[in-house]
Amino acid sequence: MPELPEVETIACGLRPQLTGRRIVSVAVRNEGTVQGDAAAFARCVPGRVIAGVGRRGKLLLLELVPLDGAAGRADAAGPAGVAVDAPSDVPPDAADLMTCRDAAGKMAGSSATGAAGASGNTGNTGNTVSTGSAGGNRVPHLLGVHLKMTGRLFVYGPEVAPNTHTRVIFGLDDGNRLFFDDARKFGYVRALSEADLATWDFWRSLGPEPLEIAAPDFAALFRGRRGRIKALLLDQTVIAGIGNIYADESLFRASIRPDAQAGELSPDRLRVLHGHLVDVLRESIAECGSSIRDYRDAHGDAGAFQNRFRVYGRSGQPCVACGRALTTGKVAGRTTVFCEHCQKLK
Repeated sequence: MPELPEVETIACGLRPQLTGRRIVSVAVRNEGTVQGDAAAFARCVPGRVIAGVGRRGKLLLLELVPLDGAAGRADAAGPAGVAVDAPSDVPPDAADLMTCRDAAGKMAGSSATGAAGASGNTGNTGNTVSTGSAGGNRVPHLLGVHLKMTGRLFVYGPEVAPNTHTRVIFGLDDGNRLFFDDARKFGYVRALSEADLATWDFWRSLGPEPLEIAAPDFAALFRGRRGRIKALLLDQTVIAGIGNIYADESLFRASIRPDAQAGELSPDRLRVLHGHLVDVLRESIAECGSSIRDYRDAHGDAGAFQNRFRVYGRSGQPCVACGRALTTGKVAGRTTVFCEHCQKLK
């Protein structure tokens, strides 16, 4: 499953292609891919303008505004004369990470817990629709896309036909189309109003962003917690966006065994872990993520961070630090690779 660096890379790649574009049509080819009422989804999304592309944890977010609202925004000029936020298409690098979450954070009022700060619609009564959620009529302000294991989002020209794995097609006002392809059908798309965000348990339960939380606050997340440190890093309600790859890589750099009890690690060691976690994530974003099997960025290119793995996927190979064979185990049901010599329980 794509983790934070992969979703961040996709968001940054899609931003210059989608920002300012109006969605003119939606074709749902697999109703199971749309969370909620697929028919309502197909009615409410067309006509809205994509004003920003963001991310929250592993969730890709497209900010949606009505056409008249987009035209009145004066932050920057986007395609077709539409004013939009966040116009930069400069990719992030390890030295100066540019997050892709700005639009989503402003719309959702997201805090460290990800809970929305408002409910109800925004008064655009001409665009209200029922999404099938509790609370009645709502205006979608965000389009959430979870790629899960095999989901992909690509912008294609009008000459490209959908394939057997294309689940949803978004027609754009420049003639191009955004395809959501998903071979295994685990991914989903979801239209979200501010009220939906306030009641969506997944969104409300998300932990803080690892690239935004300060080291002392990161350490405090684990104070007195029972459970192994890797299991808690994988828990999206504790910290958002971390998966198997970046948990293993950051724990190795911090010299912490993945099965160490989180509550027994000192604040100093946890602050060190935070620093390495940030470094690993930034380095991976600079390399456009890690491609193990299915992941490709918004341009169809593979990531390159897998070429820099120190432990993940290297079971039995020599440790890059001490030369001893790396060990494999299971933590939270996930295959875990670590060095018994270099990584300590306490």
